[in-house]
Amino acid sequence: MKKERLNSNKTQAQLAEEAGINRWTISPIENGEAITMISLIQIMRALNILHLLEIFSVKQEISPIELAKLDQNKRQCARNNENNNTKQSDW
Repeated sequence: MKKERLNSNKTQAQLAEEAGINRWTISPIENGEAITMISLIQIMRALNILHLLEIFSVKQEISPIELAKLDQNKRQCARNNENNNTKQSDW
């Protein structure tokens, strides 16, 4: 967080004011101490890095059973069509 704050060229006081929290809340997170999730989100929003939380979003995945069902419908090999009029070559 400290790196992001410094990259944004903000002091702890400026960041705290933009985030709507007390300056004393910024210091613990920069020192690796625990803070509330609400405070973390407020700080991230003020630093414009809220998008970093997207890695925690749950994405819908296909279950192994569904995947197996989809694989059953795939062609396993080519079949010779008996209705084809096959011409014999001159060889």
